[in-house]
Amino acid sequence: MASRAKRLKPKVGIVMGSASDAPVMEEAAAALRELGVPYEVTVASAHRSPDRVREYASSAVRRGIAVLIAGAGGAAHLAGALASHTVLPVIGVPVDSSPLQGLDALLSTAQMPREVPVATMAIGKAGARNAGILAAQILGVSDVEIREKLLARRQKIASETAQQARQVASAHSRQRGADR
Repeated sequence: MASRAKRLKPKVGIVMGSASDAPVMEEAAAALRELGVPYEVTVASAHRSPDRVREYASSAVRRGIAVLIAGAGGAAHLAGALASHTVLPVIGVPVDSSPLQGLDALLSTAQMPREVPVATMAIGKAGARNAGILAAQILGVSDVEIREKLLARRQKIASETAQQARQVASAHSRQRGADR
């Protein structure tokens, strides 16, 4: 799966505001790799390199990118800055890198003005993972192969959850018997 994702032209662009955001944003990349979705990763800051952000967003369609994922902490204007330069879907991931533990990034990412939407995920690694899955779901609307992989993944998760439920019920049943 990973080799296929590396060979094909990227469909998803993962942009982080700083290299220090990489441990969080790796979760988005991991989800895409697992689903065989080709992606690229770069660093561009809404505040430190606004021209780079503009160029990346405005050239994304031409380069074959269909969805952008933006992860940033603090003031977290990256997702909105990207969205202001493209009509592609932008998924924002608030990174928990500030003393406010990502709340500032969450509000900055979620509070977009009308007509410039950003889909905002949860703070941190769970949000980054969901961003990768959401990007695949967006692509899956028109890509049957990705959609089938998502369905298989969902079925696997349901099966694992059912197994966990049986294990917990069995353990509690044994415990109740021991308490008698």
